[in-house]
Amino acid sequence: MKTKGFTDLFEHELKDLYSAEKQLTKALPKMAKATTNDELRQAFERHLEETETHIERLENIFQQLDISYGRVEKCKAMEGLIEEGKKVMEEGLEPLVLDAALICAAQRVEHYEIAAYGCARTFARQLGHDEIANLLQQTLDEEGATDKKLTKLAEGVVNK
Repeated sequence: MKTKGFTDLFEHELKDLYSAEKQLTKALPKMAKATTNDELRQAFERHLEETETHIERLENIFQQLDISYGRVEKCKAMEGLIEEGKKVMEEGLEPLVLDAALICAAQRVEHYEIAAYGCARTFARQLGHDEIANLLQQTLDEEGATDKKLTKLAEGVVNK
């Protein structure tokens, strides 16, 4: 990443998030299919819908800032997290163990997104883009809620 200033860093972070969310839309259906727990499957499916909303929100932000987002560099962090989740699905784990492992993989993704959206929101505020900061905060809140739902599923259902 070649950055010239803070605005360039902000743009880079937004594009990285966009790539991450796009990759996640391909991974979540596979995770939903791999799980043996109906509640977990539904959680993955709901999060896919939320992820599509996050992508739309980012596209709205790009348009507001007049940023091209057609071709963005692949988010390597998300690529690695998804690859780890893929390996878990191929290990032949017992069903309940697989579900627990899928929750772990999903929470790693959520924690990455929480950190990235938090940074982008802060950058937006620092640059005076209050409306954009509010949009990023909305996504940040949704990512946090998903993380809590996954914890509740793990503690209340899957890990029993």
